[in-house]
Amino acid sequence: MLLAPAALLSLAALGWSDPAGDRLVVSSFRTGELELFAVDTATGDAVNLTRSPGSIEKYPACSYDGGRVSFISNREGTDNLYVMRADGSEVRQLTREKPGINAGMASWTADGQWLYFGLFGGGPPRMCRIRPDGSDFRVVGEGIDPAVSPDGTRIAFARQLGDGHHLFVAKADGSDARQLTKAGNGWAGVHAAWTPDGRRIVYADRVGEALELFACEPDSGLIIQLTRLGAAATSPSVSPDGERITFRLCDEVYWRSGETSRRAYSERRADKRPVWIMKSDGSEPHLIEVLHYQTTIDGSRAPFLRTTAGR
Repeated sequence: MLLAPAALLSLAALGWSDPAGDRLVVSSFRTGELELFAVDTATGDAVNLTRSPGSIEKYPACSYDGGRVSFISNREGTDNLYVMRADGSEVRQLTREKPGINAGMASWTADGQWLYFGLFGGGPPRMCRIRPDGSDFRVVGEGIDPAVSPDGTRIAFARQLGDGHHLFVAKADGSDARQLTKAGNGWAGVHAAWTPDGRRIVYADRVGEALELFACEPDSGLIIQLTRLGAAATSPSVSPDGERITFRLCDEVYWRSGETSRRAYSERRADKRPVWIMKSDGSEPHLIEVLHYQTTIDGSRAPFLRTTAGR
């Protein structure tokens, strides 16, 4: 089992505090069902955005203007992509896949005109794009968890090669794909995310028996390790001002085997994979205490719903 250094766990009390007014969208078991909540990181006040009993809601992604949230739900029998207003109203189903095909993580262009997301099942994983009104759907290539750059010109994604998953970057139409990492990550969970200025890609990669977060400059090829937690750090999301990164931290890579995955989902611990936050340079990582026992064990990001100034 992988454990984070104990000293880091006290940073919530000893380091900088989470800015009052920041809100994250998180997937949580707090009602008994897996729903999406908008949570104030300072007070813990939470609003249930999805309110869909009997189904699973996960993988939220917020538009840059804070007005809309995309998410994945199985309310129609399999994982499909949906979009709603930031208050949970005006829910629209964008994809209509049937059981056997599942939609995955999504990301927005800064102008709100496109959503990029993955489809799994029925062959190799596909990268797709669609408009938030459900029009202009297109498969753009083969890959996992595509993240579109803010200006909509490039996508970062994972692709499995012989030695594991690698980080790639390509044009937004899937052409000119270029491999960015040299060593394979056999545990997956790359979950790439762009910084708002489009200069860096934040992602997870294997370091020994852990998954750590890195930042890659796709133009220069420079790679910087951001975390050294010795645990399973995944699912980064960068704040709209580029100053902070949220991520999920688990004490073990439970998805490395069927046995450990079954155990984790059977236990259904609400503190198994809590939300952490750090500065964009990787400094001062700490647990967001109000979310310590309020999340799920899947790999959903915890995106910022809007900046404090935008409220």
